[in-house]
Amino acid sequence: MCGIVGYIGKEEACDILIEALKKLEYRGYDSAGVAIWCNNKIATARKKGKVDELRKVVSEHVFSGTMGLAHTRWATHGMPSEKNAHPHKAGDVVAVHNGIIENYVELKERLRGEGRKFLSDTDTEVVPHLITSYIEKGNDFLEAVKLTLRELKGSYALGIMREKERVIIAAKKESPLIIGIGDGEYFIASDAPPILNRTNRLIFLEDNDIAVFKDDTFMIIDQDGNSVERNIHQVSWSGAMAEKGGYKHFMLKEIFEQPRAIAETLIGRLDEERGQIDFDELKMPDLKKIKKIWMVACGTSYHACMIGKYVIEANLRIPVETDLASEFRYRDPIISRSDMLILISQSGETADTIAAMKEGKKNGAYTLSICNVLGSTLARDADGVIFTHAGPEIGVASTKAFTTQISVLFMLMLYMGKKLGLMDSNTLREKIGEIKKIPHKVQIILDKSKDLEELARKYIGFKDFLYIGRGINYSTALEGALKLKEISYIHAEAYAAGEMKHGPIALIDENLPVAIISPNDSTYHKTCGNIEEVMARRGRAILFTDTDTHEMADRADACFIIPSTIYELQPILSVLPLQLLAYYIANLLGTDVDQPRNLAKSVTVE
Repeated sequence: MCGIVGYIGKEEACDILIEALKKLEYRGYDSAGVAIWCNNKIATARKKGKVDELRKVVSEHVFSGTMGLAHTRWATHGMPSEKNAHPHKAGDVVAVHNGIIENYVELKERLRGEGRKFLSDTDTEVVPHLITSYIEKGNDFLEAVKLTLRELKGSYALGIMREKERVIIAAKKESPLIIGIGDGEYFIASDAPPILNRTNRLIFLEDNDIAVFKDDTFMIIDQDGNSVERNIHQVSWSGAMAEKGGYKHFMLKEIFEQPRAIAETLIGRLDEERGQIDFDELKMPDLKKIKKIWMVACGTSYHACMIGKYVIEANLRIPVETDLASEFRYRDPIISRSDMLILISQSGETADTIAAMKEGKKNGAYTLSICNVLGSTLARDADGVIFTHAGPEIGVASTKAFTTQISVLFMLMLYMGKKLGLMDSNTLREKIGEIKKIPHKVQIILDKSKDLEELARKYIGFKDFLYIGRGINYSTALEGALKLKEISYIHAEAYAAGEMKHGPIALIDENLPVAIISPNDSTYHKTCGNIEEVMARRGRAILFTDTDTHEMADRADACFIIPSTIYELQPILSVLPLQLLAYYIANLLGTDVDQPRNLAKSVTVE
């Protein structure tokens, strides 16, 4: 959701912050603002719209100083507007915030009773007012911040400055916040990509940490003022990995990065010669005592969970239940100590998925996170973690995170199968051999991207799409429809193909393209029947299959051939053309592919 960044060092802060903010824009782009400290004065600029709008404002004025804060907003409380943009100021205190202050109404009323005037509709504005109130009662800056934090209910990642001191104070609770340690300079940021061109030495703050930057050094304390030690992590990501690298959009770059992302997720974990999977970082309980597996996530990661259910149940015969993280804890799920709870999130900071993890831990389940970001909350707090190695994913529409998550789930199934004695080394060697071929097969599809761009031109004028698939590819259909609607704003629905005649078939006519995933597997003949049903109603069948002898290929409106693989790995290949079709349609329509309206990366608020 919102992104915050702060700088204190020896260089001019404004340009550094604006550039960092631009790279953080995937977290929100309703409005943006910056505050620069210089000689006991703080100059602020705020603007509705994207960071480029803020950049124009800043370029027309002098914003000189070596310390500052900046913010890009995804609106929760109050419409996108200049008055609701951060930073917010009260007295001589300014603050930027990511999260939600749940008790802001009560605090606001109390502060109004003290004669304080509010200028925005946001929950955030109570923060600088509270700090100012405590300062006016005789507390120093840090003590006033500590007293304020004790009053806040909800989630926050905060950056705070005041005019009378060259100090930045940062605080975290249930929203991500990292410290970057550079050469004579320090950063705070919601995520790593915006500061990777300055440093890759990072500290991941934990809940209730307070960081104080002053006199060319910093300290971390808890809310009682006790010193706190946090490890410095050196991440392997580089600044170049968070750039577009010549591609028009991050999404297209990330689609084309999938052969490398999958290969790097596999490297060091596949031992084909010995027929085993190695997860060095993984600590697991006695798997023979696991009676049930839960898989919980949101959005695209939830679709990966659905695929994981097929893969694990079919091979390990352990019951798997999938759940949307936003629903999980509110329905009082029946979890026991003999359950395993697998939580999937690209960022490792998805608020609902973190809440699901806490629910599982409370009930004694073993929790395992699959995420892409070192030091994230899910990585730190789950009992076990497996990292995908996709590299930074900046495009709001997730692509390479999805295929690397499926790759991890497949390896996890093999790992568990070997531990449980359900798979011998020969079986593992065979399946390892199959997944090792996947990066090359993904590249084969990418090499035919021009065909998909032409397909996009053919269907760009349609207002509705239907996606269908069977078995493990029902989840692929869901993911394909999600990609199309989130970046092109075209209405798209996905159904299990067998469900078509229970409702959606009523929609089919010559104005409804139907994307059909039909590999040559056990569902082949049933799906052929569904294609017949579509064409009998003059629907436009767009066929995605792994066989060039598909009996419906010549009669379909369009047909795209993908390489074949084993059943469990089909979604990695079948989703690729759906990602590209969605991208090319959106690009031809001229939508903002990387920053689609109303969406943001890393949903860190509920």
